[in-house]
Amino acid sequence: MMRSKRRREVEPRLVGRREAILALGSAGLGAIALAAPPLRRLGLSALDGDEAWAQACTRAPELTEGPYYISNSQLRRNILERRPGVTLWLSLRVIDAGTCSTIPGAVVDIWHADADGEYSGFNGADNDTFMRGRQGVGNSGVASFRTVYPGWYPGRTPHVHIKVHVAGAEVHTGQLFMEESVTDAVYAREPYASRGERDTRNAADQIFRSGGDATILTIAPRGKGLWGSITLAVAT
Repeated sequence: MMRSKRRREVEPRLVGRREAILALGSAGLGAIALAAPPLRRLGLSALDGDEAWAQACTRAPELTEGPYYISNSQLRRNILERRPGVTLWLSLRVIDAGTCSTIPGAVVDIWHADADGEYSGFNGADNDTFMRGRQGVGNSGVASFRTVYPGWYPGRTPHVHIKVHVAGAEVHTGQLFMEESVTDAVYAREPYASRGERDTRNAADQIFRSGGDATILTIAPRGKGLWGSITLAVAT
């Protein structure tokens, strides 16, 4: 998340996490839940690209892989496979925790539940591959994905699993999370709303507590969906 030059506008601009929370809070989550307005109206605002990527070069927390990992996922950016849900674009920047430099050739592997809280490859979806994919980082060190906002399942707060590989070696395993206020707003919409209230929030999720704020995506509006971004400093 470090840039000395302004990036070209090939991606939407980011919003600071603190600013997003304050704006969402001032909008009133109760009203959001009832009206379910377009996500772009939630008060999320954008920062300059340089400021948005700025971050101390601190190693990303290592967190459990979980039971739903499948190796050798497809090399692809779009992992939707026509599954319903609020579109979520992810920009995941990988840097070396020792030098704070980007890592040429790093590969990012992600997987997560769909809007119904189901993982592909398991529980009757054995032959499906939705919400799974991997991408090499570009010159900027960023791997980008198009997916949907993950749904909840019993006992867990919504999350995205991630692995980073460098030269064929696994150098990071973690999970990414979202601010509660953003999740509340998304879950007021279909197809999430019809599933009922989730049973676990960030504060009650043991894995989130192990990673803390360093694992939370920065969220900005993008069209009718959202854009999430984070920098992951890994040990190579």
